[in-house]
Amino acid sequence: MRLLLSALATTLACFHLADAAVNAGAADAMDGMQNALDIQREQMTRMSNLMSSAKSPPGGPAKGSTITFKNPAAKKFEVDGTKIPLVNFDAGPSWSGLMPISGAKNETRKLFFWFWPANNPADTKDLIFWTNGGPGCSSLEGFLQENGPICKPIHFYNPAWSWGQAAPTPNPFSWTNLSHVLWVEQPVGTGFSQGNATISNDDELAAQLMGFLEQFLDVFSELKGNNLWLTGESYAGFYVPYIANWIYEHPGLDLNLKGIWIADPSLSYGLVQQEIPALRFAQANKNLFPFNSSFWAQLQQISDECGYTDYLDKFVTYPPAGQLPLVATNGTFTVTPNCRMHSPIQRAIGLLNPVFDVYRVSDTFPNLWSVLGFPRATQEFIYFNRTDVQDAIHAPHIEWQSCTDNTVYINPLTGGPGRDTSIPSTLSVLPNVIDKSVRTVIVHGLADFILIAEGTRIAIQNMTWGGAQGFHTPIENETFTVKNMGVYGNMHTERKLTYVEFFFSGHMTPQFVPWAAYNTISYLLGRQPSPST
Repeated sequence: MRLLLSALATTLACFHLADAAVNAGAADAMDGMQNALDIQREQMTRMSNLMSSAKSPPGGPAKGSTITFKNPAAKKFEVDGTKIPLVNFDAGPSWSGLMPISGAKNETRKLFFWFWPANNPADTKDLIFWTNGGPGCSSLEGFLQENGPICKPIHFYNPAWSWGQAAPTPNPFSWTNLSHVLWVEQPVGTGFSQGNATISNDDELAAQLMGFLEQFLDVFSELKGNNLWLTGESYAGFYVPYIANWIYEHPGLDLNLKGIWIADPSLSYGLVQQEIPALRFAQANKNLFPFNSSFWAQLQQISDECGYTDYLDKFVTYPPAGQLPLVATNGTFTVTPNCRMHSPIQRAIGLLNPVFDVYRVSDTFPNLWSVLGFPRATQEFIYFNRTDVQDAIHAPHIEWQSCTDNTVYINPLTGGPGRDTSIPSTLSVLPNVIDKSVRTVIVHGLADFILIAEGTRIAIQNMTWGGAQGFHTPIENETFTVKNMGVYGNMHTERKLTYVEFFFSGHMTPQFVPWAAYNTISYLLGRQPSPST
């Protein structure tokens, strides 16, 4: 009996210990989850503080315009900031509408623009020009979802008009906090712009844009003499350098071109910016590209046979040993079909992740809506197709598209639809632009797969400017920082060219990391000594 009681006591003690262990385990798990929730709340507070601490003019938002225009012709372009549809705050004064690309009496080709004045009277001597890429994608996408005054959230959960957000709010990282900004839908055939395409290359595009600027300055003459900074993203890697080069080589525009800024730009051939770096990109992000072992082996075989595997290690040196070769092209500028790497990866991941976004690979289900219908297609309406919006901004009543279905270039031999015949800018006009500018800034989001950052590095190392080829010292990791955030990417400057890579960002850097893009624009304009803060 004594042994039985002793065994029973031992058993009960074990049960109590087990219960205690379970209780302790549950408490520990709850503590861990609560700690994570507390940290999440701290993160939301930091985000709120970040958004509210962005630069704004003394005394808060501008009560009126920092510039007035005397020409009576400017009146018809005025936009009432209290009557922009679905914008439930006074956005301030702006001017928009169609402007011809020449002074010819019968000119039918017109570009749509939206001009917003600087918020701060101290910043009125600078004018930023912005264009999206495509070719044929609207700059109103940049205005509404990237760097305009009415697009970003006030705090972490506040709605704005980026993807998945319900309504627009003031953007604390608007570039109008630094300068006047002019968004232009160009070339002809883009967005609300009017007329038939007549260009076959980007010299012709630049000539038309310069003609537009001359007509614009005739109406808004108070902007004459301002510093001009040309900016854009994606195919603007062609547009912006060619426009800048044209202005430098054809003096006479009543603006002082100072420099350019291009984000995730198309700078070279598809082989360079897509095919060569595609496998390395997917391998570096295996959690987002979870392919099976047989498919990885298939991709590796293509990479080995086509000369991609050791390309960066072998050729992308600092300084470069000479011109970088074009592999897998059979002596042309186009990759051979058996060496396609980028599109097989994109198709395969699209089967695993139905909402895979080539513009930002970290996006997953659910699919967020976009008020512009691109690159998402789940919207209730497209904002710029509302007639009340078109009326408010003096736009024609047409079906607006974020990116046109039609070509904006013609075939110079037939006059029918064609493609851009320009040489990539790193191999043509960009070196001259860098040499003649005060500053040139190229930025790239490291989560972008449509144009890959390592491809931009290849393009830079193959370019000759300032009397030498490429960067001569390596791009150091963790050299770009953002105040109150810490390390935010990598950067390097040589011979008036600055290159910055952003963590967290996909293709549209002012949309995905507005604080980081804002720093680099502030640096471009000379407002701060380094892109880092």
